[in-house]
This record gives sequence, C-alpha cells and structure tokens, in this order.
Amino acid sequence: MSVRKTLAFTFGSLAALSISTSGVAADAASPVNAAPIASPAPPAPLASSTAQSTPTPPIVQALAREGVSALQPFDTGVKDLPAYAGLAGQQPIAVYLLPDGNGIVGTRIGADGKPLDVERVTKRIEKPLSDAMWSKLAASSWIQDGKKDAPRVVYTFSDPNCPYCHRFWEAARPWVDAGKVQLRHVLVAVIKADSVTKAAAIFGAQNPSAALAQNEQKFGQGGIKPVRNVTKAIAEKLQTNQQLMAEFGFRGTPGVVYRNDKGVVERANGMPPADALTTILGAR
Repeated sequence: MSVRKTLAFTFGSLAALSISTSGVAADAASPVNAAPIASPAPPAPLASSTAQSTPTPPIVQALAREGVSALQPFDTGVKDLPAYAGLAGQQPIAVYLLPDGNGIVGTRIGADGKPLDVERVTKRIEKPLSDAMWSKLAASSWIQDGKKDAPRVVYTFSDPNCPYCHRFWEAARPWVDAGKVQLRHVLVAVIKADSVTKAAAIFGAQNPSAALAQNEQKFGQGGIKPVRNVTKAIAEKLQTNQQLMAEFGFRGTPGVVYRNDKGVVERANGMPPADALTTILGAR
C-alpha cells in the first residue's frame, strides 16, 4: 500500500440532493508504520468560501446558500446538459441542470456502468479544495519546528508518545536544520494515557517549539515530563486537532500533509519510506 495519497474524490448518489460533509477518503486500515488510534472524533466540515460568477442559475444559487462552495461550470460534453462542480465541505459534488430549471446532484453513469465526470469535476475542484484544506490546517493549533521563513511547509499530526512520529522527526532533521522545511506539528493525544499531559506540557510551555524538541531529543528516555493538570483551553485544542485528524482521514500517527509541485494537497499515512522523503520534503 502506498503511503502517498492525493486528494480522493467520491460523488453522492444519483438524484440525491443531500450534501455530504464527510472527510477526505482514507485507507481502510491503518498502515503498519503508523501508531493507531482508538476511536477518532467525528469530522468537522471545512470552512467554505464560495466563488461564483454571475449570473448563475437559481439551483446553483440555492446550493451556494446551503453551503456548497467553489461552484464552477464544467463541460459535460453533452449538448443542453450544463453542469456545475462544487464543494460540500471536503466532498466534491456535481449538479446537472435540467431544461425545466431543476437540478440533479450526483454522479452521471455511462452505459458501461462507470462514472463519466470524475476527471472533469476533479480538475475544476482540485485547487479550491486544496486551498481550503491548507487554510484549515494553517488555522489549527500547531507547534513550529524549523525556521519561520522556510520555503516549504509540511504539517504532521503527531502524538508525543508516537514512535513513528519520532522517526519522522529524526528523518526530517537534514531539511529542517538546513532551513528548507518548516514542520508544523498538529499535536494530538491518542496513543497513551499520558499523551494528553505530555501534549499539554508542550502546548503550555513558555517556548512550545523548544518543548517539542526536548520531547523528541529525550524520546528514548520517556520524553518531556507530563504536567499534572490540563487546562480547559489546551484540552479543547487537542480535541479540535483530533477531530481535524479524523477529517483528513488519518487513523494513526503520524499523518503527514504537504503540497506537491502543482500546489495540490497530498497525504502520507504513517512514517513515509526513505524514497518518499524527497517527494514530501523537497530536494536536500
């Protein structure tokens, strides 16, 4: 199973006007090089930012009012069958406009039983979906690891007790120390009972970046000393990060998120193999 995963797209059922807000599609099981979690919290929808041209058909305007974002027309290749692609949360959808002004939201199926417009919709939605996902990561609670002005940013969902997160931290040192990559650790607490109090020690430190480095440098000796009490604010940060982790489809740590050379968001579920590091972190 490949650890790399580009944005995955699935469409709703034919003629179903309900809008799904499920997260990015994930692997059926955790990879062997990731620390599993027990029961991820339900995903939260991405913030929407509708971008439309005017005028637009009433059915498209109605979908926008319901929260569907990034609505853009696409060519179905069929005369008198206009269509729009949009985002419901992180879920790409297609709406086909009928001559009577109504619309069908779903998947157009060919005579061979295969979906017809996945590539067309993907092409129209890929960039706005990537931008929305990246913006949500940027707004999350993360710990900086590397220079502020590093040209490449990589997010990683990390647990203070995760051995595979530690291995990724070690593997990334040449890029981080050279100033080429800034890792942003979106801390979660899902592996051990004291993951919460260790994560709280990092979040609550006067210098969280130094505290994170201390945990990694002393990982073999147990890492950072847990705090006795977890504040409500830090507990809420950890819960929100865990929900975001589930939304991105990760079932274990680390969960690595980066942008490829085209600016499209990709994910690596678990500790990436050595030959994938340059794809994620760039040239050394």
